[in-house]
Formats: sequence, structure tokens, C-alpha cells
Amino acid sequence: MRLTRLHGLAFGLAPALLIVAGCGGRVSAFNGLVPASVLIHATATSVDTNGSTRLTATRADGEPAKVRWSVSGGDPHAGAGRVSADGVYTPPSYLTHDAVTVLVRAELTDISAGKVFDTARLTVTPGFLQPLTPGNLSVGAGGTVTISGSMTEVGGSGGIRFSLAETSSGEGDLGARPGVAGRLSAPHCVRNAVTGPNPAYTVCSVIYTAPATILASNSIFVVGRIAGSGAETPAASSWTRVLLNATGVNSNPAAHQAHLAVPVQLGSSSGNNSDYDASQGQLSDCCGGTLGALVQDGLGNQFVLSNNHVLARSDQSIPGETVIQPGLIDNSCTPYGVGPGTTPVATLTGYPALSQPGTNVDAAIARVTPGAVDSKGSILELGARQQDGTLAAAPPGVSSSGGRGEAAALGMMVAKSGRTTGLTCAAVSAVSVDVVVDYYTDCAETAHAFTKTFTNQIAIAGPSFSDAGDSGALVVDTANAEPVGLFFAGGTDAHGVEHAIASPIGDVLASLDAQVPGPAASGPASYRVVGGTDHPVACLSYGGAHAVGETVTASTLSVAERERAEAALALAQLVMNPATGVMRTSLTASLDHPGEAAIGLHVEAGAANTNTFPNQIGGVTTVLLTQSGTSSETTATQPRSSSMSRVLAVKQKVAAGLLLSNPAIFGVGVGQSLDDPNEAAIMLFVDRRKFAGKLPETIEGQRVRVVLMDRLHVTRSHGTPVRRRSSCAASQSPSAVNDGGIEPELKIFRDPFKSSLPLPD
Repeated sequence: MRLTRLHGLAFGLAPALLIVAGCGGRVSAFNGLVPASVLIHATATSVDTNGSTRLTATRADGEPAKVRWSVSGGDPHAGAGRVSADGVYTPPSYLTHDAVTVLVRAELTDISAGKVFDTARLTVTPGFLQPLTPGNLSVGAGGTVTISGSMTEVGGSGGIRFSLAETSSGEGDLGARPGVAGRLSAPHCVRNAVTGPNPAYTVCSVIYTAPATILASNSIFVVGRIAGSGAETPAASSWTRVLLNATGVNSNPAAHQAHLAVPVQLGSSSGNNSDYDASQGQLSDCCGGTLGALVQDGLGNQFVLSNNHVLARSDQSIPGETVIQPGLIDNSCTPYGVGPGTTPVATLTGYPALSQPGTNVDAAIARVTPGAVDSKGSILELGARQQDGTLAAAPPGVSSSGGRGEAAALGMMVAKSGRTTGLTCAAVSAVSVDVVVDYYTDCAETAHAFTKTFTNQIAIAGPSFSDAGDSGALVVDTANAEPVGLFFAGGTDAHGVEHAIASPIGDVLASLDAQVPGPAASGPASYRVVGGTDHPVACLSYGGAHAVGETVTASTLSVAERERAEAALALAQLVMNPATGVMRTSLTASLDHPGEAAIGLHVEAGAANTNTFPNQIGGVTTVLLTQSGTSSETTATQPRSSSMSRVLAVKQKVAAGLLLSNPAIFGVGVGQSLDDPNEAAIMLFVDRRKFAGKLPETIEGQRVRVVLMDRLHVTRSHGTPVRRRSSCAASQSPSAVNDGGIEPELKIFRDPFKSSLPLPD
């Protein structure tokens, strides 16, 4: 995923806000002498600067009214915001007070009805300009780190209230148990009044100190909530995931975003020096990604490897363009040649064109500028733990494969070192994945270029494994650091788990060999990853691939689903047989199909590993349970090889048709069934915003597992450059964990100040 520069918020309406008149509260405040014949209804009477709300107008009899909308009041400097012709109110992008009041007015346009109107009083509070950064980090016993965020308030007395929690939503607050998960210092906020055209925002920071003893690695959260005028704003919250590392490893992604001294290491921020959008001769926003690895051709010429959409601007670049470190996103959108802060490290050589049907990877290479990049291919944090707890840079392992990498396997633990989340690891969750990804010609993602289908890709699932800006990172096997894939896209499911997509490294190198000839154009360039002796990689895992939120019970099912499963329970009695290990049956909930009922087969642990069981009974999927009623997931680390072979064959037959059959399905692969971990399953990656109805529980007799998630993307956000102090520089927007039926808070920033940089010559 390529990251784009973010500033103040331009927030699109979530479907949850598009409520018909009357569903929200009526907030009428008519000030005339004649009773109003138009009434305003609002979905919310309070909104922060990151949000928006819809207002509707009806006549007194409840019929929709044709009105003219206007807004007044608000902030003395930033104004009142704006209201669209259809009643969508958007606040100003910053405030100079802790809270302000605006009046939204709806006036009937029907002259015959007389000049009658109604007004709605809305409260506006500040939101986050920059979510808490870093978004994730690892710290050993007694370690300390500074966590900061900035809010869209200039002056005033508001700030960010920090707390420790067991979940990002703040549930399981650890503040009442001091020392259990460390401690926080008193917050420090820098507030500035409006001075000149570019005032500074309020920036708050806190020092987190880990507990003196960490018995076992686990994740906790530092949660920040914006508070002002003595009242907390519930919607305005952000969080940092902290891995309390029992092995004493300290890791902060900020090191990957810094301007490094030459020769630079890989795994750091990078991008094309021309990867920005321009408007009326001014630079308006910019993008960035990750320097993934160092490769060389058969003649020993060295090149940096990353994604096409990072180095070549999604097919728009021509060879010879400059690649810089860090990327524009980490230098306030200031290109090399316009201002300081970046170093040219390579010159774009070529790339397999994404627009060509035969291309099946998102990759590009750039010829290294002599002395600019570590010639051994060292990648940040890929090495051993040092005395201070940090991880050394080290080359990937290539001694087993000669630099051509190894194939991914389901369940393999892999790691990546990227610009945004640093070093993280998780398990391969699916193989042979066919996915659909959209590409745009601009950083702001307003100009759609094409939709690309990739086949036989790798999926990796884990909390905080990847985020926007990690695009181009090399994925390696944690056991030996051998290259496995090249990360290029991802999305987040309903439980906050990231699902990353990587192209197999063998396919990447083969595609470069075929489509990007080396300097000696007499034959294949024979590109290989530059590295050293195989070695293990520290595994910084922020949690399992299956979040706690996925644990469901029959009590969460709808009445219709319960009745469907109860009707099949009589048939389920027929499968009880001590010889097969099925001791009893029950009604439960499926893990493979969120929201659907299942028949629980309670089996002995040994039998679960050696016997096979029906995938469905009476049209209802089955779930393998231990005698105690707990999931048997832990009894099988991997599906049976025979099951994998069957499911792979079926997937290859049906994948193309499935992608065409339902607009909500954007990915098809092969993974492990959660209902019966001994079995493989066809994995369907489904857009949770477009999903409706039911999906098949089996295909050609093989289990199906559904992953409801955000649509895959190669970039996530956009914004404008600004001349202000670096403490207000924007960063990533971590995905919000939510309950699965509600869209997460979307953070897309805009700059409230319209200053911009001139285009480079």
C-alpha cells in the first residue's frame, strides 16, 4: 500500500449517517412569531471537525420540504463550516475554541407558503488532525517511548486524554490497575493562538513506560481521546498498539520514516520524486511507500525493488525518473530540488506494466545511485537484537535459494520491514489467492485508471501487520529470512485484523527477467535478491490472526438462523458414533460464515485429528468441537494435505466465476477452515459494505470460509502540503477495530490552510 500525505479532515458520509427524516433527533429552534411549517431533523446534534452530519427538512405534516439551506455562527476565525444543497453539514477544518455552536437554517423555497423557516443548533468540537503516532510499537521491560497526536484546535484549552486499555475501544481500562501494563506520564500539550496565515495546531504527547517485568509478550493499547470544555468527545479517539515484548525487543516505526544517512538501508520510506498531484501550478498532495529490497542482475548491477505504484506511479513513469529517500510523504511533500530533506538514491529502470493483461505482479526496479544504498542489501530491523533492545539492520537470507526466494506455505510465519508499521510478523493465511485491486492516476484517488485482477497471490493476516505506506516491503520467512513475497495491497476486516496481499517473490523476479531487460540486452537479466547467509528474524507479532471479536456463540444468532439449525439437529443425531469420535451434537455459530448457525460436532481430540466429518448436515455447516465444547482449532496446526489438494483444484476451477458472480467478492483463495481446522477451505474475501444475502457454505463439497473486510487498496489517503512545524506533520491512519456491522472511522485529512509549494522545475 502506498501512503499519501495527510492533513486536516475531509470526511465522507458513512452509510450509518444517511438516515431518513425523523430517525435522528429534531433540533428545531424556531425564532419567528408564526409557527414554523418546516421542521429540521438531524442525525446528530454534535459533530467533530473530522465528521459531517445530514439534516433533513419536512413540513409540519411530515412530507419532505424543498428548502434553501444556510449556516451561521461557528468559529470566529475558521467560520461556520458549510451545508450542501441536500442538507449535509461539514464543520470547519479547525477551531480556535474547545467547542463552538453553529446554526443551520432551512427556509422554504415555496413562496406561496410564506417566508417560514426552522433552525438547528449544532455543537462542533475538535477532531484529530494526526492520529496517535506511532500507530504500533514494541517495547521491552521498563522501556519508554513518546506517543503523540495533534488535534484540529488552534488555541483554546482542550487537549488529548491518554489512557491504557486492553482493547482499542477502551474496554478493559487498565488505569484502575496501575503497573499491570505500565504507566503514562502526565500529558504535555503545546497550544498556540492564531498568529499569521499558518497557525499551529494543538499537539499533545505522553511518555509511556512499560512495566518492570514482562512475563509473556502481549499487546495493550494507549488510547487518546480529545477532551475540551470539561467534556470528552467520544467520537474523536485514536490509539497506539503496544507490544509488551518479553524478549526485550524495542521497535519504533519512526526509524523507518526518517531521513537516513547514506548508504541507506532498505525497509525505509521512499518513493518517486514526482509522485504528487498538482493544481493550478501548485503541488497539492503527495505519496510514498517502502524501499523493499536490493536486487542485482547477472552482471552485478544493483537495483532497488519496490512496487510499480510506489516507484513508477502506476505505469505513469518513464525510465530515468528519480527515486528518493525518504518518500515525499515524510518530507512535507517537498520534492528533491525544491527543498531539503530527501536524498536521491536510485533512477527508475523499468517495470512490468500493470495495464498489460499478462502482468501478474506490482513491481518496479530503479538503478542504484553509486554509494547511496547499502550494497549488502541490509534491511532495517531484520537482524539480531542489540544491547539496547533495538534490532540491527541485516540482509535477507539467500544462501538456500541463491537469491530467488522460496515458496510460501499456509501457516508459514513471515515478517516484513516497512515504512509505516516497521518490523512485524504474522502467518500466511491463504495461498493461491486471486484478487481484484483498483488503481488511480493521482494520489488523491479521484481519477480511476483501471481495475487489475492478480492471480495466485499470498495473503497474510495479523493485527498491525501492515498499513498504508508499507507498499513495496519484502516479505521473508522468519525461520531463515529467505525472501517469500513483495507486499503491495491490503485491507482490514471487521475485527481490526489486517489482511496483506503479496506477490510471490519468484513471480516478481521472473516477471522482471521477462519484461525489464538489464544493461546487457542479450538475454534475461537474471535478477536475484541481494543478501547473505540464512538467519532467523525476530518475530514481532501483535496478536493472532483471529481476533477475540471473532469468538461467537449461538446467542448472537438471529431467530431465523437458530430455527434453520434446529431443524437440522435431528439429522445430526445420526452422525453420533463412538467409532468416529462424535459423542454429541449441539447448535452453535459458524466461524467460517459470520452470522450463520452451525451444527456442533463434539469429538474426542484424537479422533478430530485422524477422522473426517461431514461438512454439512441438512444444509447447515458443521463445526468441530472438543468434548468440553471449545473449538478444536488448536488441535490442527495445518489442514490435511489431501484436503489442501482437493480445495486447490476446486479453487482453480471456480475462482474466475466467483469474482464475476457477486460484486461484493473481490478475492478467492485457499486457507484453513476455522470450523474444522483439519480441513482446507475456499476463502472468499468479501466487501462488507456491499455484502447482502448468503454465500455458499460449500462448493463442490469443499468448505467455504468468508472474510468480511474493507476492499483491498494500494493507497488509502491524501492531503495537501503545508508550511508549518514538523510536529504537526501527518502520518498513518490506523484502522479502527469495530464490531463488524459498523464501518470504522475513516480518516482522510485535508489542510485547512491553503498554502502550497511551487512545482519543481
